[in-house]
Amino acid sequence: MTYEILSTDINEGIATLTISRPKAMNALNRQFFAEMNAWLSEFGERRDIKVLIITGAGNAFVAGADIAELKDMNPAQGKEISAIGQQTFARLEQLDMPVIAAVNGFALGGGCELALACDMRIASSKAKFGQPEVNLGLTPGFAGTQRLPRLIGLGNALYLLISGELIGADEALRLGLVQKVVAPEQLLTEALELARKITTKGPAAVRLVKKVCRQGLELDFKAGCLLETSEFSSLFGNEGLEGMSAFLEKRPAKW
Repeated sequence: MTYEILSTDINEGIATLTISRPKAMNALNRQFFAEMNAWLSEFGERRDIKVLIITGAGNAFVAGADIAELKDMNPAQGKEISAIGQQTFARLEQLDMPVIAAVNGFALGGGCELALACDMRIASSKAKFGQPEVNLGLTPGFAGTQRLPRLIGLGNALYLLISGELIGADEALRLGLVQKVVAPEQLLTEALELARKITTKGPAAVRLVKKVCRQGLELDFKAGCLLETSEFSSLFGNEGLEGMSAFLEKRPAKW
C-alpha cells in the first residue's frame, strides 16, 4: 500500500510512525484507518521492531476525527466508522511490542483515543488533551468511554467526557493520563531514550509483561495471577536463563 498519511522510520529496532495531514491537523479519516491497518499488517509482527513510537507532524498529535467526513453520515455509517476505529485501535493495543505515544500537540477526541490505545504516553509541555465530543452532540466512538475510566478512574473520566474540557500536559500527568512531560524540543529525544532503554531488556519478557498486564485487566485477580505464573515460568531455561547468567557473571545479556 502507498502511505499518504503515515510515514515510518526504523532505526536500531525502534519504529517511529508519524501521522501527517497538515491541513486537517492530522484528523482521523477513513484513509488514516486504511493506512493504519495496512501498517499493522506490514510491520506489526516484525521481530526486528522492538518498540513503536507514534507522533504527529506539526502542531497536533491528532486533533480529532475528521468532522467534515462524519457530518453527513447516517446512524449505520456512524456505527461502521466506530467499529473500524475500535478494531484498529484494538489491533494497535494488542501488538506484542510496547507502543509509546509522543504527544506533540493537540490530542483531542479520536486523537486522545489513539493515545489511550498506546501503552505509554510522553507529552510535550504544549500538549492538550480532551474528549470534546459532547460539544458536537456526540459521544466518543473509538473506545474512549472504555479506556479513559480504566486509566484515570471513573470520576476523572466522566468529568472530562461530560464537560468536554481540555486539559494541559501537567494536569494530564497529575491524572495519570501521561507518564512524563518534557519541553517540546525534547519530546522525540525523550521518547527515543525510553525506547532504547526498552530494547536493552529481555525481548520476550517485555512482550509478556505487556500481555499479562493487558489481559489481566480483563480477568479477576486470581485468574490474572495464574496467567502471571504461567508466563513467568515459561522464561526459565530460555531468555531468563541468559538474563540471570549474565547478571551473576557481571556481563551484558546476549538476547
